[in-house]
Amino acid sequence: MTSATMRKTRGASRGEGYWMVVFAASLLGVVGVFNLIDGIAAVARSHVFIGNAHYVIGDLRAWGWVVLILGALQLLAMLGVLAGNQIARWFGVAVIGLNTIAQMFLIPGYPFWSLMIVAVDVVALWGLCAYGSRQNLAS
Repeated sequence: MTSATMRKTRGASRGEGYWMVVFAASLLGVVGVFNLIDGIAAVARSHVFIGNAHYVIGDLRAWGWVVLILGALQLLAMLGVLAGNQIARWFGVAVIGLNTIAQMFLIPGYPFWSLMIVAVDVVALWGLCAYGSRQNLAS
């Protein structure tokens, strides 16, 4: 355990949760890139997805477009969060929530990958919500 004076002497000029927000933003970017790749593969009807899967709403190509758009929005949110914008942080939280729901609908096409993306979304969501306040990010 270190005391608050010990932290100040080490030169910690950022808030306590700054690096957790950076980590969550990087997870947001990684998931955004994965969603772009998944979206392109789904729109192109790639053979990596399970054939003859039945979707609740739409088909593989429709969900590919949804995931592709969400991936682009996640990359934009990542840039805003890294810039320190609080509105971008809340936008990132909203996009992560929407992506989690969209991945649940994509489970018939690629089950293990969709569940892994949901797990990464939950960690990024926790990082942005728990450590993204102005007090934690103050320099």
